[in-house]
Amino acid sequence: MTQMDTGVYSDPNETPPLAQAVPLGLQHVLAMFASNVTPSIIVAGAAGLAFGGPEQVYLIQMAMLFAGVATLFQTVGFGPVGSRLPIMQGTSFAFVGVLAGVAATQGLSVALSACIIGGTIHFLLGSVIRHLRWLFPPLVTGLVILAIGLYLIPVAIKYAAGGAAPFQMEAESFGSLMHWAVALSVVVVALALKFFTSGTTSSAAILIGLIVGYILAYLFGMVSFAPVANAAWLTGITPLPYGFEFSLGATIAVTLVSVVSAIETVGDTSATTKAGAGREATDEEIAGATYADGLGTAVAAVFGGLPNTSFSQNVGIVGMTGIMSRHVVTIGALVLILCGLVPKIGAVIASMPLPVLGGGVIVMFGMVAAAGLNVLTEVTMNRRNMVIIAVSLSAGLGLNLVPTAVQYLPGVVQTLATSAVAPTALVAILLNLLLPDEV
Repeated sequence: MTQMDTGVYSDPNETPPLAQAVPLGLQHVLAMFASNVTPSIIVAGAAGLAFGGPEQVYLIQMAMLFAGVATLFQTVGFGPVGSRLPIMQGTSFAFVGVLAGVAATQGLSVALSACIIGGTIHFLLGSVIRHLRWLFPPLVTGLVILAIGLYLIPVAIKYAAGGAAPFQMEAESFGSLMHWAVALSVVVVALALKFFTSGTTSSAAILIGLIVGYILAYLFGMVSFAPVANAAWLTGITPLPYGFEFSLGATIAVTLVSVVSAIETVGDTSATTKAGAGREATDEEIAGATYADGLGTAVAAVFGGLPNTSFSQNVGIVGMTGIMSRHVVTIGALVLILCGLVPKIGAVIASMPLPVLGGGVIVMFGMVAAAGLNVLTEVTMNRRNMVIIAVSLSAGLGLNLVPTAVQYLPGVVQTLATSAVAPTALVAILLNLLLPDEV
């Protein structure tokens, strides 16, 4: 087993000792757990399913199960499918707006059927994505990664302050000193262990920070184990639980968002290799990641799961720990599959309060943005490129922060325009093609 002088595992095929790999894999799960199940809760609510009812619980279980399955597509792979990189898959927030609208007006049958078709089309993009890679030089991919990180940072702050959904942010406890004490304890412990210790404690710094925050939250009375007691031991899976019902409009909407998801995956794949190994992703890795993305979405939708995508916060873990081993993330995938099949295990993780997770993702989302900046350091900062950066970020983040600015656009277009990633990528690509190079 070969290691870099820094002791960091920079080869995806290297495997840390099991005593180190298991907590690192669990750390990947904890980092994405809340974000992975939240879209299912939102879409289930939009579809009118009872909160805590069996149908909603089923959707949450499928989110965990097929996030694990899709991650195995990425890390283990087969044939051309899979990047064979430490990329964690999870339920995508990018689809929430579209799917919530479709579920509310046409039902979950139409929404999930659109995901099956959209995922299949997304899978087919893998065969051509390498031929389109010239559209994504470091200037564009760096901007996409940076936009992803900057878009996610407010989510981290909302988690840290004690909520994510609007009704949670309106609660009196939102932003309380107790919430911030818990979140900041995670940040302080994670940073202290990362930079002032070595070995396993340094590599698992975020996980240990989350555990310390969890204990503090328990002492503050913020943890409830009631969901664990009420959860079942096993869950079954049902193909096409809501049937199959085709809608052209819903399919087009989901497919358009899938293109955005594919762009995000290109960015996450590039960020992973850059953060973990200091190199660019290969064409095969980009194509394999896209295949796995689309296949994971289609297979999940067959059994009632929402679309999957690469999770940027886990790119942050790779950057934070320097552990590039894909086998570490494979362990995380197996944990997710176990959580999906055994609800009690998932309930234990789900009992972790949002401020605890918020503290962890403040660091990780920030690392995603930093990875984007790292890619941009390869770009010559002349007037042309600075204008492209300025206009792209202004368009992408500006419309995301002020979504009512495009409230009269058609629903699908409005969703894409306010996604932060899509307008940033589109403007950056167009300007990079149209503006002449400076001499």
